[in-house]
Amino acid sequence: MIDDRTRPAPTAVQHLLDRAVAEQGYPGMSAALREGERLRFGSAGAADLHSGRTWRPEDQFRIGSITKTFTATVVLQLAAERRLSLDDTVDRWLPGLVRGNGHDGTEITIRHLLAQTSGIFGYTLDQDWLDRFWSPNLLEHRFEKVAPEELVRIAMAHPAEFRPGQGWGYSNTNFVLAALIIERVTGASYAQAIEHRIARPLKLANTYAPGYRTGFHGPHIRAYSRLSVQDPQAPTHDMTELSTSWSFGAGDIVSTAGELTAFLAALLGGRLLKPAQLAEMLTMCRVPDGSWLDGYEYGLGLSSFTLPGGTTVYGHGGATIGTWSYLYGSRDGGKVMVQAVNGDWGPLFPLFTEGLDTAFSSGGRLP
Repeated sequence: MIDDRTRPAPTAVQHLLDRAVAEQGYPGMSAALREGERLRFGSAGAADLHSGRTWRPEDQFRIGSITKTFTATVVLQLAAERRLSLDDTVDRWLPGLVRGNGHDGTEITIRHLLAQTSGIFGYTLDQDWLDRFWSPNLLEHRFEKVAPEELVRIAMAHPAEFRPGQGWGYSNTNFVLAALIIERVTGASYAQAIEHRIARPLKLANTYAPGYRTGFHGPHIRAYSRLSVQDPQAPTHDMTELSTSWSFGAGDIVSTAGELTAFLAALLGGRLLKPAQLAEMLTMCRVPDGSWLDGYEYGLGLSSFTLPGGTTVYGHGGATIGTWSYLYGSRDGGKVMVQAVNGDWGPLFPLFTEGLDTAFSSGGRLP
């Protein structure tokens, strides 16, 4: 979706984008701010280092764990339709899949999955998985297709983190399972559910789950990665084309800056979920101290935190190979901001928080 009323980003936001590229060495960075139908967009650096072209609001990119908010939205829609209950056990829909090492699908509910309170081990912490997909070895495995059931089996090989409902722990496995439940309940693919229930109603023509597709079906940025090598002089690799089947339902969706802000505005504004289900999504628990999300609260596939200027925002972040992004908005969806970089290194949380604080904490409307 391209908004005909797109205007340049406010000066303070543009300054932050310029500084991020100049001081932190990202190939490029973009930010989009939406108030109602009004979209402001800014970028710095390059969307493509080879051509040097700049980012555009309609450029597609991989959104990483912002996918979780899409997955949770579809599950909550199904709950509103009484096709499932958040208190259904995982075993009801995926019998026998969650078993072993303290994992028991007869005790874990769908609510536990969406709230990150299941205790299920996160397969992305498995050392063999990290060696294949989050290291320079990815160059050999970038087009590898991984079935979601295989991701669950990786998790089951490790001990559960805690008993269901007795703790909080961020686990990508939870959302792989949630996406599999969507498929079981609807009889459609996860990609079809995202298209028919979110993208099509909101007219998001460039938002989709790619499945095993390794490229894009429209204009897109190039994604650059150091493949987790913690050295400023490490080589940078163009990782634009790759399979993200290893993040099924948890981090694989493709979208654009303009469409992401439209999605979150619609979600928080009550246009995708009924009031009861939106209230469930927004029922937050504080993330335990010492977590990498220290200071955040987490609901059902949606997080919140309070900016230094005092404004509380709601949304999700997303980190994937070559692209990191951050999508947050006001409680009513009246103001939404997404920021993205096409590099996957550096201290991004402070940068993204500064961008949000710059846009939100004045309390006024965008100039």
